[in-house]
Amino acid sequence: MFTGIIEQTGTLVSLKETGGARRITVEAPGIAGQLREGDSLAVSGVCLTALDVNPTYFHADLAQETLDRTSLGALAPGAKVNLEMPTAAGSPLGGHIVQGHVDGTGELVALDPVVSESSPHFNKQTTDWVLQVRVPENVRLWMVSKGSVAVEGISLTIAGFDGETITIAILPLTYWRTNLHTLRVGAPVNIEADVLVKLAHAQMIARKKPEFEPTEAWLVASGY
Repeated sequence: MFTGIIEQTGTLVSLKETGGARRITVEAPGIAGQLREGDSLAVSGVCLTALDVNPTYFHADLAQETLDRTSLGALAPGAKVNLEMPTAAGSPLGGHIVQGHVDGTGELVALDPVVSESSPHFNKQTTDWVLQVRVPENVRLWMVSKGSVAVEGISLTIAGFDGETITIAILPLTYWRTNLHTLRVGAPVNIEADVLVKLAHAQMIARKKPEFEPTEAWLVASGY
């Protein structure tokens, strides 16, 4: 389990076919040195298993499900990825519960400074930002205003949702510490809905189902 508090960014070195899964190599001095073979970590919100670890690099295999559902397979060498180690039992939950199970990829619609670049008070290092992401259709039912969402593995709060696009306030620390400042309009971003919202929605749907649903076999057996 993760909490969406990014520890550092890494750099994608390569993405290679291995005759089965596709293997990525990530340069990540700092986190790589903490890993052991088989450890889990989140890479831009995707829970992966570390392989061939050394103090500077780690590798991970991407299953077809991961390639189909996330943006990792579309990244080019040099791309920045967000990295987070699993949350130790008893640690403070600084963000929200993030499983690393991405629901789908959204599209970055806009990432604009709150203070206009034409303003004499504009300072790129200290301004807040407004992020807009078009959410894939299968994830929209779980988007709740003032609720949590993980974008590229970052725990964020939804400020607004128009039924298709979420709007999120981004602090300067988040903008510069994560890969957000490297992304451009149109970029795919990994989206994981809040698991608590998903569970609540599933329970609501279950309650709406009638306790008894007549089947064709039941109707025949009952003489209808």
